Amino acid sequence: MAVDWSKNIDAIMTAGRWPAEGVGKDGILAAAAEYLIPGRVEKLKNLGFPMVVGRREGYYIWDVDGRELMDFHLNGGTYNIGHRNPQVIEILTKAMEVLDIGNHHFPSMFRVDLAKKLARLAPGNLQYTVLTSSGSEANDVAIKSSRWATGRRKIVAMDVGYHGRTGLSGAAGDDETARYFLSDEPSNFLKVPFNDNAAMEVALSKGDVAAVLMETVPATCGFPVPDPSYLPRTKQLCETYGTLYIADEVQTGLGRTGHLWGVEKWGVEPDILVVGKGLSGGIYPMAAAVMNERAAGWLHENPWGHVSTFGGSELGCPIASLVLDMCSSDETLDHVRDMAAFIGGGLLDIQSRHPFLTEIRQTGLVIGLKFDDPVGGIKMSKALYENGIWAMFSGFDPSVLQFKPGLFIDKKYCVEALERLERALRYAENTVGDKGSSTLSPDNWQNNQSTGNSNGI
Repeated sequence: MAVDWSKNIDAIMTAGRWPAEGVGKDGILAAAAEYLIPGRVEKLKNLGFPMVVGRREGYYIWDVDGRELMDFHLNGGTYNIGHRNPQVIEILTKAMEVLDIGNHHFPSMFRVDLAKKLARLAPGNLQYTVLTSSGSEANDVAIKSSRWATGRRKIVAMDVGYHGRTGLSGAAGDDETARYFLSDEPSNFLKVPFNDNAAMEVALSKGDVAAVLMETVPATCGFPVPDPSYLPRTKQLCETYGTLYIADEVQTGLGRTGHLWGVEKWGVEPDILVVGKGLSGGIYPMAAAVMNERAAGWLHENPWGHVSTFGGSELGCPIASLVLDMCSSDETLDHVRDMAAFIGGGLLDIQSRHPFLTEIRQTGLVIGLKFDDPVGGIKMSKALYENGIWAMFSGFDPSVLQFKPGLFIDKKYCVEALERLERALRYAENTVGDKGSSTLSPDNWQNNQSTGNSNGI
């Protein structure tokens, strides 16, 4: 059958391009509310940043109304190496000349190449990889693998952790959101306070826990920094009680901490490492669970125990392989450490003039800024939006702003960002004690959390 679909292609691309003929920003928001995300559109409008992303390039995005924004959200690190990175687009274009998604039932040299590279670069002896299309799915794989390896069902996670929204990963996150969808399993998913060695030992001491699932630096509660002994002690307790250690590196991996993997900063070798978001290069969805022999033994016994049609797409594998090359290079990691020191010094300088900024939480380019207001992070998101930066507040602690620069920023970019941040701070300081609309009250935000509306990023 020969049909010319060129008009359809032109129509689809024209409809999605800004400016679209006869459709303004309000029209896009209205259509999104009608067909996609009604509650989210309403919430973002009420919070004061009803953004619709149009053009995007490097570490900048533009709202469709023309507003330029420096991107300090990066969609949780998805755009670590920038929006529309030219090298990533180049390798995707080359891959499309000869490849498609592929057939997930059969071997592929592109999957093999990526898996070998992950095994070589992962901390410890992690030999096997299960490729998935999201970090949430990869966490599901990690949980299932730990249960198979130990014959136990219980998972210990942090009470401030976020690991995705699919079934098992969702149950490992905040209980209220899982309960909203009748998916909570409190008897099998135990929550302990972050940075509490004693609580961790109590949870593991019965010898009935399959795995500890740990974000190296918890993202959605605002990047609190682990105490120096916390992660090593947790790993030690896992070994003592026969429990696997799962490192969720979806937001802290791929160079963001100044190490390729965040756990390397604390000298921890996990049994399973989960990577996602940035592995995509911001272009093609890719994620992985990288496992040692103990955790991955089921791959020998039950080779179809987990299948994923789009996991390990042959179009995505070359991209992920290039991302690993870029993020693991000595030049990149040295640059990240240099930029982290530069921007960290600038933040301390700003804090000396603005006591509203009460705490700087920094691990490399993983940064959380805490403010002297229960919803200070939300107010700063709005103030920054008005001053040319997009940065997202923390869903589990709205007093904190997630402030996430990209890996390849330079000093000129940092200086401009720090100037915009200080302008936004002056604006936000004038609203201290003013809750504004009910949307910005702490009680209202916590109520939204309990109905499953945390942003989870």
